[in-house]
Amino acid sequence: MNTTMTVQLPTDTLLKLIERLRRRGGSQDLSDAMTLALERWLADPGAFAPGADPSGLHGYQWKTLFLPEGTVLKSWSYGENNYACVEGDQIIHNGRAVSPNQFAQSFARSTRNAWHDLFIRRPGDKTFKMACRLRDELIATSKAPAVTPAITAMPVPVEPPPLPATSALALPVPSAGPEAAEYSHQAGH
Repeated sequence: MNTTMTVQLPTDTLLKLIERLRRRGGSQDLSDAMTLALERWLADPGAFAPGADPSGLHGYQWKTLFLPEGTVLKSWSYGENNYACVEGDQIIHNGRAVSPNQFAQSFARSTRNAWHDLFIRRPGDKTFKMACRLRDELIATSKAPAVTPAITAMPVPVEPPPLPATSALALPVPSAGPEAAEYSHQAGH
């Protein structure tokens, strides 16, 4: 069960996270990304200390798609699933390093396109997605204009900003009749 709570996060930090997820590709939920980051930090806080070596981040770069360490690749062939996993900076299948194409071809009796044959589940993903779909999502997000996130936990100003002199406040105007007198009396007129 998840507990929902609001925490304050600097806007620039949130924007950096959104941009990192956009560049990484796919549609990972912000909550999932933050949970994964916190779990990794809790497991090894020293890895995230200022000046720590970023070489601790491992994964396989497949053209424009980055597959972080722990990513599982799956291929279905002739009634059976075959799996490979990203370990360090390599894709490992049956104890040896392979490329995505080599993994896709390893059980095929015909030529395969790894982008259309492989299913990917990255750490934090709930389900497998076809590699071509992840690639298409990455392309779509790179073309989309940056979106400023809505921040729900913002400090409330002490005084509201003054209204411009030219603005008019629209209030409902009651119709003439007995209701008008009642409305006028309640409004203090």
